[in-house]
Amino acid sequence: MPMIYKICSAEEWQQALRRGCFEGSEVDQRDGYIHFSTAEQVAVTAAKHFSGRSGLVLVAIDADTLGPALKWEPSRGGALFPHLYAPLGTSAAIGVIVLPDTGEGRAVIFAGLQCD
Repeated sequence: MPMIYKICSAEEWQQALRRGCFEGSEVDQRDGYIHFSTAEQVAVTAAKHFSGRSGLVLVAIDADTLGPALKWEPSRGGALFPHLYAPLGTSAAIGVIVLPDTGEGRAVIFAGLQCD
């Protein structure tokens, strides 16, 4: 079961739970797919795209449940990143971690991620 991760605001995730699906953050909607990261990629993603933000959650998803709408495409440095070309049903979430803030406006991403 390969796990992939989505970082988004807690507010965005709460709205998705009420609707039953996550249609993506602003950047996802602009790009036409939902951005995910692997466990190895998520800390760099957080630092690069979420620095200075608080109130974030990390949503864990079993990649095998997403079917053919999930594409692995080259991005940063040619690394393959998971991109979902469909709304994400919130029932696909294996776990959700509230990311603690460092007090400096930076969320902490834990090494060795497990969301059981």
